[in-house]
Amino acid sequence: MFEVYITKSGKYLPNKPVSNEEMESFLGLINNTASKARRIILRNNGITTRYYALDQMGNPTHTNAELTNQAVQSLFDADFTSKDLELLSCGTSTPDNLLPSHAAMVHGLLQNQSVELNSSSGVCNAGMNALKFGYLSVKSGNTTNAVCTGSERVSTWMLADKFENEIVNLKNLEEQPIIAFKKDFLRWMLSDGAAAFLLENKPRGENPLKIEWMEAFSYAHELEACMYAGGDKQEDGSIKPWSNYKTSEWLSESVFSIKQDVKILDQHILEKGAVSMKAAMDKNRITPEDITYFLPHVSSHYFVKGLYESLANKGIEVPMEKWFMNLKHVGNVGSASIYLMLEELMNSGKLKKGDKILLSVPESGRFSYAYAYLTVC
Repeated sequence: MFEVYITKSGKYLPNKPVSNEEMESFLGLINNTASKARRIILRNNGITTRYYALDQMGNPTHTNAELTNQAVQSLFDADFTSKDLELLSCGTSTPDNLLPSHAAMVHGLLQNQSVELNSSSGVCNAGMNALKFGYLSVKSGNTTNAVCTGSERVSTWMLADKFENEIVNLKNLEEQPIIAFKKDFLRWMLSDGAAAFLLENKPRGENPLKIEWMEAFSYAHELEACMYAGGDKQEDGSIKPWSNYKTSEWLSESVFSIKQDVKILDQHILEKGAVSMKAAMDKNRITPEDITYFLPHVSSHYFVKGLYESLANKGIEVPMEKWFMNLKHVGNVGSASIYLMLEELMNSGKLKKGDKILLSVPESGRFSYAYAYLTVC
């Protein structure tokens, strides 16, 4: 077995930051009416700027694969070129296509040479799953290096025109012409971007990070789906897949929109997060005193106080001065968020040898959690 180090990080955030007041000018008005939920949601999530791969007319400027390629390209230098890459492991919630895989589409843009590919799907943990695949490959000696990515291009999913047929349907039924909160909610939560890590079996560069361990947990065996797309939830909690709908219903029911059951989210996301984090820390015999920086991916600042209290109730109180987040100015970029947080910390000048970093990523898809523990070398 080999040691595994994150030796370099890179990112790509498209276009200029978008302020709260500019959001609807990019995403558009549904039914020519401003969202009633927008201000409340933004006040709670604490995000002030985010990034969209859109121009102000709502036209796409980048695909997800292009965002990811830009982040990967930022890792290459004279000492590590695209020709040295052995494994490309990419995670995303929002691939450009159902087929081919996201990693294959990114590799097509790299135009380097044949490499091993891995594509991780899911929601926020897609990026951590991609990282773990690269970590295990390098650790086992299967490859000497791996580039791992997390990326999202969700803005085009949230454009107003994606919901217009649903509005027509609601009007025909003489119902209130508004989009259900479970759909409108996420229009003000999510943003675009990509980030990448270079993993190698030897340390190099300034402050490489040794991956001490990674752990992951799923509670899908006991909890129904909370965040989903490409289908709709039925009364029994099951998901009816898009392929079981008539093609006319894909638009009228906005089957492909991203939805979140906020009631289930509030009920379980923090509790299972505290349970899983305690299990990961106990298994690897670390305490809050062994953490210099705690990087929790949270979708909203609304959850920060609750997460702190949930962890404290499990006996793992991590002082707030150890928390490092960039949600306010980068936004919630799903599977890329933890990459963007760590990339910012790595390039902040704050790190010193011996510092310990704990990464924590919850996923509300069907409640799964991933953790990584790093040492600054």
